[in-house]
Amino acid sequence: MDPDSTLALFRNVAVALAIGLLIGLERGWQKREAIAGRRVAGLRTFAIIGVTGGVTGQLALTVGPVVLGLGLIAIASILLAAHVVSSRESDDYGITSEMAAMATFVLAALATTGEPALAAAAAVVVATLLGLKPELHRWIERLDRDELIAALKLLMISVLVLPLMPGRGLGPWDALNPYKLWMLVVLVAAISFAGHFAVRVLGQTRGILTTGIFGGLASSTALTLNFARLSRRTRGVDDLLAVGIVLSLAMGMVRMIVVAGAANPALAGAAWLPLAVLMAVAMGAALVLRLRIDTTGQRAPRRLGPPFRLKETLRFAVLLIGITIATHAAHAMIGNAGVYVVAAVAAMGDLTAVTLSIAQLASGGVEPETAARALVVAAVSSVLFKSVLAFCLGGRRLGLLVAASAVSMALAGAALLWAMHYGLPMP
Repeated sequence: MDPDSTLALFRNVAVALAIGLLIGLERGWQKREAIAGRRVAGLRTFAIIGVTGGVTGQLALTVGPVVLGLGLIAIASILLAAHVVSSRESDDYGITSEMAAMATFVLAALATTGEPALAAAAAVVVATLLGLKPELHRWIERLDRDELIAALKLLMISVLVLPLMPGRGLGPWDALNPYKLWMLVVLVAAISFAGHFAVRVLGQTRGILTTGIFGGLASSTALTLNFARLSRRTRGVDDLLAVGIVLSLAMGMVRMIVVAGAANPALAGAAWLPLAVLMAVAMGAALVLRLRIDTTGQRAPRRLGPPFRLKETLRFAVLLIGITIATHAAHAMIGNAGVYVVAAVAAMGDLTAVTLSIAQLASGGVEPETAARALVVAAVSSVLFKSVLAFCLGGRRLGLLVAASAVSMALAGAALLWAMHYGLPMP
């Protein structure tokens, strides 16, 4: 064996030993109060399992894979016998330590069969999962049925449905690519899901500001409707709710940039600056509102609602298909002016769907600058429409506070459109 091969062999066996020590350190710490001799395995035993797995993996390369199979059977038999004896003495029927020992053997063998980096990374994941037992159990206890079902539905539409979608253009003007459309549907659902759990994790201490930020990442329209209805039911929170709605408008600009970047990086490059300016205006308006109000005694809404509804996602998919076809038809029949009209009208329904449709249209030949202007038009139309919703559903004070911020964003948007049209340098 040449020196390089010998060095690689010793390095891989050292990784196998490190895997055993890492997982054994965590298991030893967790069982540190157990009586000596009553533990299935501790730091030394896990280190020995790691070395044994590494050597067995190396033997499998030279003798044959049957050695690895026999090693797995042997370690499983030993762990099974130890578990039976320990469970009789302590009435503890958990098998976490036994499974950790099996994982140690397998990962150690992987380290010496050609994938030491992958084995080490997996060992870190295993040790982390073992160490986070209390936190994971508390998280499960706090998880309600709606959230569990929502997680399963999100996995269904992403892992099960998405791979089945054809990845080619279909329909009129080849406007509909089912795989890309559904990928974006999954993206929107995932953003909503992440926003919901971010609020759950951060809790009530940051109140309505946190709700507004993450609600805007999920759906600023849904958040505006929820806050407007809350304003009708609860006295004295209009000012704070207005801050939350304006923050959601700012986060809506962030969502547009992210969605446009995922669908069409060239469009995101042309649109991120004007959308960032609109976001800055909204953040400034929210700061002004926040500084001028007294929030003593005002409380944030407890929940944003269910994190993810399959029925709403399917409606969004249908809406996205309709807007996509409409934008392609308008561009084919009227030109760029048609895209602007569709963007302004459709943004009152769903800004994300409009963003995705314009991004797809830009991929089909529309100039990125034209598509970027259409996104600004859609953004302005959307914020003005939300101020109308706040006024009609939430009352006069809430509506006026949101409208003042929306008008400032609309004026900034008009200036941006004028600068983009004449090719002036952006701020």
